[in-house]
Amino acid sequence: MIERIHLRILRQIERDGSLTAAAKSLHLTQSALSHAIRKLEDQAGTAIWRREGRRIRLTPAGDYLLAAAERLLPQLERLDTVLADYAAGQYGTLRIGMECHPCYRWLLKIVEPYLAAWPGVDIDVIQAFRFGGMAALFNHDIDILVTPDPLTKRGVVFEPVFDYEQVLVVAEAHRLAGREYVSAEALADEVLLSYPVDPARLDIFTELLAPRRIMPRQHKTLESTDIMLQLVAAGRGVAALPRWLVDEYRETLAIVPVRLGRSGIAKQIHLGVRRDSREEAPIAGFLTAARAGPA
Repeated sequence: MIERIHLRILRQIERDGSLTAAAKSLHLTQSALSHAIRKLEDQAGTAIWRREGRRIRLTPAGDYLLAAAERLLPQLERLDTVLADYAAGQYGTLRIGMECHPCYRWLLKIVEPYLAAWPGVDIDVIQAFRFGGMAALFNHDIDILVTPDPLTKRGVVFEPVFDYEQVLVVAEAHRLAGREYVSAEALADEVLLSYPVDPARLDIFTELLAPRRIMPRQHKTLESTDIMLQLVAAGRGVAALPRWLVDEYRETLAIVPVRLGRSGIAKQIHLGVRRDSREEAPIAGFLTAARAGPA
């Protein structure tokens, strides 16, 4: 009863805002587009949309189909792409979603040997969803999710592939630079720099500051790791980052890592995959490359 064209029509109307524009985008006449939906309405026995002057408004049934279209069409389009790639003797593109800003630099070191070992697979890295990575994985928008904070969800398997320590990074001349570790109280008068992420997802808040009910004097967010560490080196603030990342930047910047709390904050990079796709050759190969570590 419901065909892919019905879902494409509803999605395109939502994107373009009118029947005329949607018909043009789909290379259909407006009458053909209307006829397709009218036939579906006759078969289903319910209205999909109602006209209000020159505009149309979706009925509850139409809203339901639109939501289904947004969910199902990317999966169907992905199937088309994968089948075409297999027909051409290729595995296609492995789409990797990132829930971790600094993990991108780690990922680059895994990608190089992986591409060499898998010449028939391309890689695309997606960060636009920020911390909606689980939804992207379930919706087949990505194949692998890179995150330091895995969630227990049915149908998804997370595998730890890299251990690291989250540390405070300060300028070499900073008052905290010589300490064995830094307490929450010591950060009360500091400017804390971080990525634009909800503090509830930042370890320095959840593991150190919040339990002591302490906040830094000021909290500023930045997108760029390079700029963040330039500011730290200039004494403009402090930041919490992976020790391995800080060690890389210490070659060119006057910065030092300091343990966060007496016991430190131990973290892991996890790769999340859908359970039913874990054994697919390109995905299994990437997991193997990640376990082996950076080149």
